[in-house]
Amino acid sequence: MRVLITGTSGFLGRIIKNELSKNEVFDLNRFSGSYQVDLSKNIPRLDKQFNLIIHVAGLAHSVPKTKEQIEQFYKVNVTGTLNLLNGLDRSYLPKMFVYISSVAVYGESNAELINEESALKAIDPYGKSKIDAEELVLNWCETNNVVCTILRLPLLVGSNPPGNLGDMIKGINRGFYFNIGGGFAKKSMVLASDVAKFLLKAAEIGGIYNLTDGYHPSFFELSINISKQLGKSIPMNLPVSVARLLAFAGDFLGKRSLLNSDKLRKITSDLTFDDSKARKAFGWNPTSVLKGFKIPNTH
Repeated sequence: MRVLITGTSGFLGRIIKNELSKNEVFDLNRFSGSYQVDLSKNIPRLDKQFNLIIHVAGLAHSVPKTKEQIEQFYKVNVTGTLNLLNGLDRSYLPKMFVYISSVAVYGESNAELINEESALKAIDPYGKSKIDAEELVLNWCETNNVVCTILRLPLLVGSNPPGNLGDMIKGINRGFYFNIGGGFAKKSMVLASDVAKFLLKAAEIGGIYNLTDGYHPSFFELSINISKQLGKSIPMNLPVSVARLLAFAGDFLGKRSLLNSDKLRKITSDLTFDDSKARKAFGWNPTSVLKGFKIPNTH
């Protein structure tokens, strides 16, 4: 199978590329790969016909602080997707298209077992850009009779992860991480390697799916797992009452603060997603994050 993957210089894209290496894989990135294109600015010139397109490239793991940074989410995630689709229009149509989306599209910060039928209520720049990109992909695939798969992913877990999980590992390693209120809030997570392993099955069937590990670990459980792997003591607990005072101060300090009331609410609230649709559709049977998560170079 001839496959084009965008964003293989990133965390998930790199793992997907390695998993599909037995196929004829081409990749598209800004500064490396088979095609070097900045999709937020240019339409790619694709000179081959691909059976499958996997669109991973996108902007995440940052909180925009300026108007320019907010616009960048739209340019990368929406304009970038549109430019890729226009490039395919000008060359050859694939049989299948997979778009890597996010559970952020639901716009929820405190809910349990959200399924794919739930409303897309995101209003933040990242979540909204993912909603818009999903719509572009769905319409394009329907118009061109391409099998469309959208994977809505929660926190991705794997070696050297970016974003909040990467920060958590660094914090525990340096002794700077605290669980708040016991860290009992449950969050959906999934191993990036499991997403990569099941991707071809999903691509052949099509549809919109949440993917999780099915267990939804708490911050406390995850912090114990990380601490043991790093050979560090279990993180101390910060009482919610103390955290509220720090968050209240953070509300006044603004962008300079590491904690505010909004962040505190998210940290202490359950947020889980239902992946039963994927389990029924293509046999999604992932490994528990707490069993499969390995931190490299711990010694």
